[in-house]
Amino acid sequence: MRAVLRANLGTVVAVDNLLKLLTDADTELDSLRELVDEACAVIKSKCLRDGKLDAELLDAWQLVSYELAFCVADISAAKAFNRYALQLGQSEITNQISLSFSAEIIQAVLQRLISRSVDVGMDRNRLLDFYARPTVNLLLDTYLSSDSLAGIGQEITEKNLQRLPSNLDEEKELVRETFFRFANDVVMPLAECIHREDHDIPDTILRPAAALGCFGTCIPERFGGLQPDNSADSLGMIVVTEELSRASLGAAGSLITRPEIAARSLLSGGTEAQQQKWLPKLAAGELLCAISITEPNTGSDVAAVSLKATPTAGGWLLNGSKTWCTFAGRSELIVVLARTNPDRSLGHKGLSLFILEKPAYPGHRFKHEQEQGGSLSGKAIATLGYRGMHSYDLFFEDYFLPAENLIGEEQGEGKGFYYTMAGFAGGRIQTAARATGVMQAAFESALSYAKQRQVFGKAVSDYQLTQVKLTRMLATLTAARQFSYAVAELMDAGAGQMEASLVKLFACRAAEWVSREAMQIHGGMGYAEETAVSRLFVDARVLSIFEGAEEVLAIKVIARELIEKA
Repeated sequence: MRAVLRANLGTVVAVDNLLKLLTDADTELDSLRELVDEACAVIKSKCLRDGKLDAELLDAWQLVSYELAFCVADISAAKAFNRYALQLGQSEITNQISLSFSAEIIQAVLQRLISRSVDVGMDRNRLLDFYARPTVNLLLDTYLSSDSLAGIGQEITEKNLQRLPSNLDEEKELVRETFFRFANDVVMPLAECIHREDHDIPDTILRPAAALGCFGTCIPERFGGLQPDNSADSLGMIVVTEELSRASLGAAGSLITRPEIAARSLLSGGTEAQQQKWLPKLAAGELLCAISITEPNTGSDVAAVSLKATPTAGGWLLNGSKTWCTFAGRSELIVVLARTNPDRSLGHKGLSLFILEKPAYPGHRFKHEQEQGGSLSGKAIATLGYRGMHSYDLFFEDYFLPAENLIGEEQGEGKGFYYTMAGFAGGRIQTAARATGVMQAAFESALSYAKQRQVFGKAVSDYQLTQVKLTRMLATLTAARQFSYAVAELMDAGAGQMEASLVKLFACRAAEWVSREAMQIHGGMGYAEETAVSRLFVDARVLSIFEGAEEVLAIKVIARELIEKA
């Protein structure tokens, strides 16, 4: 294979083996990661107290921690893209896009490290010398040149290349195609109306989704789900989520998220009786599900949850409030995290996880009153996007839950935080898939519009800047997709907790940028509600906030672990 590419200096660079260059690029990414690890070690040395990493001291380095987390997320995404390209083999366009992405990431990470070099005590000249490394020089001069990026974009346009090959096996590709058709035929015709009119998700989406097994993708077969009993299958869940999110984040893309979190929590800590009672109904879509963790004054600080669960005859009484409980009205089951031990010094060790069953309520308000006098009321929060499911403020007043609704029953008291985290790991990787789906839809819309729209006598897609945008957009969404696939493999092997956080961090930020670029390519029409891209833009914005806000995820989860291990 031979590719001839024009470099910035006007010379012609011949690359006889793109696959070798991909391998070399991967080596440079590893070297860059070593520099990031060095920076983490410097921060660690500044934040030790009595030989242990001190959270208070670490908080003085939040900006550095934030940047280092993104450095690792970006490098990990680029490496996942390169691995995929190498597996795919002789696909010249895929290899070129992967190399352009590696070049972008090397440039971005170096810039981040240079900007924080004083903070981490790193010699700036040493970082600048990285640019002179032969492979880095070739990547930056060739694959970041305007000719190269625009040339790839022109090929994308001419071939109407909406996505690169999935590289899925036959079974997973069949699953993807099935939900691709469902998304196109059932969800997309309703998506705009649901968004603009702020409607509930209709049964015309929910019923066929349940029939396809949508709600059982993360539930073992013995409970009526699609997941094999003897092995995990996170990839199947990701593939389905992505295609549903491509159609609509609010009307379909998040349907799996809540039963997935609930199922992982029940499988992690529930008794056999609890699993038998609720998992089959979740898998069949007989019970729709919501997750209630966040509180008005806690945000992403799960350990600070204060909703009170007080022991009473036969069970518990819940008092207090929750917020951002998505799908709470329409759901018949809510997983609720509450404080069963009033001693606040216990932190997360005083929390327990409950299953709450209630009737389904349409609309934007509800109040469920119990015969014994307790009540649960909810009010939907008006939002920019992510409509269809609605996120609620919830208010509990002496709301009674039987003892058997405590996950794990007596053995589960005080373990709610750990059961919640077991669910959230899957929730994060799924959120990355949701982000990829939104990106895919935005890219398809941008590509189609750019080819059709005429400006100054030629198609928008014929302009160099548009071609560069399309190249970068396709590169970014492919990196997110392949990163999520790689993390799914890790999670199914019993690992990947850190990687799940990294892929969420990368993909959610990427979705904001890709949807923004798609809107920009549409020009004025991108700002009009009649075009789907405006919905995609506002939907993308929520992704960096839920399932762990970007800042908390970067600083408190990713960076802390990176620094601790440095």
